[in-house]
Amino acid sequence: MSQLGKLYVVGFGPGDFKHITTRAVEALQESDFIIGYKTYVELIQDLIDSNTAVISTGMTEEVSRAQEAVRQAENGKKVAVISSGDSGVYGMAGLVYEVLIEKGWTEATGVEIEVIPGISAINSCASLLGAPVMHDSCTISLSDHLTPWDLIAKRVEAAAMADFVIALYNPRSGRRTRQIVETQRILLQYRSPETPVGLVKSAYRDRQNIIITNLKDMLNHDIGMLTTVVIGNSSTFLYDNKMITPRGYQRKYTLNADKQPLKPHQRLKEEAEPWAMDQETGIQRSQNIDQVSVFKKVEQETVVKAAAKPTMGSYQLALEALSRVIGEQESSATTYVHQEMESIFELAVSPGVANKRFTPKQMMTLAEVVGEKGTMEYTPNHNILLKIPTTTPDMITAKLQDANFILSPVGDVVTIKACDFCDGEKTGGIPYAEELQEKLGGLQMPKEFNIGFNGCGMACYKAVMEDVGIVYRKGKFDLFVGAKPVGRTAHPGQPVAEGIEPEKIVEAVSKIVEEYRQNAHPNERLFKYFKRAKKIQGYTYQDMSPKIEIEPAPCGD
Repeated sequence: MSQLGKLYVVGFGPGDFKHITTRAVEALQESDFIIGYKTYVELIQDLIDSNTAVISTGMTEEVSRAQEAVRQAENGKKVAVISSGDSGVYGMAGLVYEVLIEKGWTEATGVEIEVIPGISAINSCASLLGAPVMHDSCTISLSDHLTPWDLIAKRVEAAAMADFVIALYNPRSGRRTRQIVETQRILLQYRSPETPVGLVKSAYRDRQNIIITNLKDMLNHDIGMLTTVVIGNSSTFLYDNKMITPRGYQRKYTLNADKQPLKPHQRLKEEAEPWAMDQETGIQRSQNIDQVSVFKKVEQETVVKAAAKPTMGSYQLALEALSRVIGEQESSATTYVHQEMESIFELAVSPGVANKRFTPKQMMTLAEVVGEKGTMEYTPNHNILLKIPTTTPDMITAKLQDANFILSPVGDVVTIKACDFCDGEKTGGIPYAEELQEKLGGLQMPKEFNIGFNGCGMACYKAVMEDVGIVYRKGKFDLFVGAKPVGRTAHPGQPVAEGIEPEKIVEAVSKIVEEYRQNAHPNERLFKYFKRAKKIQGYTYQDMSPKIEIEPAPCGD
């Protein structure tokens, strides 16, 4: 076994070189591979050595990036996975650990990993706004791609009730527009419309933009994925276009005095803080003495009824009251509130590889498992994509399997797309399509990978327009590889073999899939890999792209 490499998970801050740590720069320069979202790679391009291999992918390719990083590190490479801000705050650190854990990683025997912190958006944006997070604060992502909106709304409401300063990440995108509107509605139930709000776009980058507004007017301004929304608490105020959240020092100090009148130990005395709570009674010391007397009388009666226990302070008394409410017998019992956290369970279901008919039981099962909160969407692959908020995915899969559905994961996986074999009349190719589904269906890949299967030479299901196309003709199979299904240069797959014997087709396709899975870059479609590698399983690449000549545009007067 080759010596293991090392994984760096690097947070490089807002993107400005002045705000990236020395350790982050060292890690980037030590790495053999740098893997990240293409926009982030561009931000640190000047820090990357020309000999360092760079793999950049699209925004939704996080899992592929993490898997590729782990694979390269296991092959002995030093790999840096990059995140803007801090890699442990909505970054790649957690996902890298999840991929490692799935492979049975342990710190003692597995790949070495170092998480390098960076300046998170809440910190960089706060520095540009003034001092808005001087008191208790929280971050909430409004993206509901991985977290159900109902749970996000609960968190927003809890933060609003608790008077946290709130930093909203991923507030709005082209397709997610209602979340920020709903968030504003919730916050206005608990906070003044005049609550200061800061909108910071692209902090410390070339297109930096800062807007100071308030809660009622914040939606009148441009808010997008590059915007961090910082919402003040009840004490946050504006001064000279700066957001300031007091820490509370005005109680402890006289801010306009050169010499503080009280020493630290003196400020803790009762006479210096008449507003503080008495540690025995839990009542504010400056409140009416009669209220204190009543409280003590109630406490004494409670103590007597509690079998002459020793005198209790306010904390112990609160525990005693809580234990009586919940029916517990021992006052020392501790009660924890536990709430199952829902996650969005995504999967695709179909009635069969060749069968395209849904039964009444299957349709009723779909309605039951999706419920009011989930969604189902019919796809061109003759399956239905389900997105279900749930805490019990195993129960859902059990019900779907009981209804005789084929279940498949979604994302960058192998999908078998077969015709209906003329409603099951042309049955010759069906066993091989089903064997491919059983062996390869749902296999995780660097990019989505579609295998098209046609049951006759008509190829009416357009199998030749998939990554791998299989056409059953005269008792044997023709094989096509590397179609480009969309775009100006779209083309069918390259015909690489004719007359493959039926007993060899599954093995032939499996080898192509495995070579691509092992060697392709994240986000690299099969036709791109075929072009880059020049050969796949002995089949030589040929350019199938149409030669398009664009007429020069006529010039007008």
